[in-house]
Amino acid sequence: MIKTPALPLALIQLEVPPANVVAQIGEQPAWFIDALDLQPDEYVIVRPHLGEALPEFSQISAAILSGSWAMVTDHAEWSERSAAWVRAAIDAELPLLGVCYGHQLMSYALGGKVADNPQGWERGLLPLVCSAQAQQDPLLSALPKSFSVWLSHRQSVITPPPQAQVLAHSAKDGCQIVRYSPQALSVQFHPEFTQQIMRACLPEGVEMSGAESEDADWARELLSAFWLQTRPAIKQAQGA
Repeated sequence: MIKTPALPLALIQLEVPPANVVAQIGEQPAWFIDALDLQPDEYVIVRPHLGEALPEFSQISAAILSGSWAMVTDHAEWSERSAAWVRAAIDAELPLLGVCYGHQLMSYALGGKVADNPQGWERGLLPLVCSAQAQQDPLLSALPKSFSVWLSHRQSVITPPPQAQVLAHSAKDGCQIVRYSPQALSVQFHPEFTQQIMRACLPEGVEMSGAESEDADWARELLSAFWLQTRPAIKQAQGA
């Protein structure tokens, strides 16, 4: 049987970290590649902030929208272009996962409100609590009701989009996980983070809140589950 190439996962990089962060731990796609143990033929990196075109839906199996040091409320050209792509991707039923900035961008793109978090900057390894509905969600049903996640954000989804389902909250943020469609989900936290990444991303002299000796393993499980759910599409592309 002749097999066609598998469709790759698109890692949508939204802006670039500060130079000192890049020097320590690289840029956002590297963190997802390491977290998912992706092989070179399993992903493509797309950088809208450099003017790169967002991918055609027929050419990818799914997409992850990364975090960023930018703000959704700045309405940068590349961000607005990415928001329009998100709306079209939802219509095309492409599997999507938004992370931090990507979470806020997805909610904004679909009619939600993003603004400075009135509770302040949420950072560190902190607990979130899942709703009862989360136990029925295909990506969340295996997770405990409460688990710790890496967080670092100043803006939040203040009002989720109409028809969106909020599936988790933290002490400072009411929209930690939002489901938009059977294929599209976003999280305010960073499932790709490790303690090393968290420390590198904090400004000098700023201490993180919460535990320092454990990693957010359940959040990593969610990230892996999202990637694995795209495998049927990959098998179909291979003729399996």
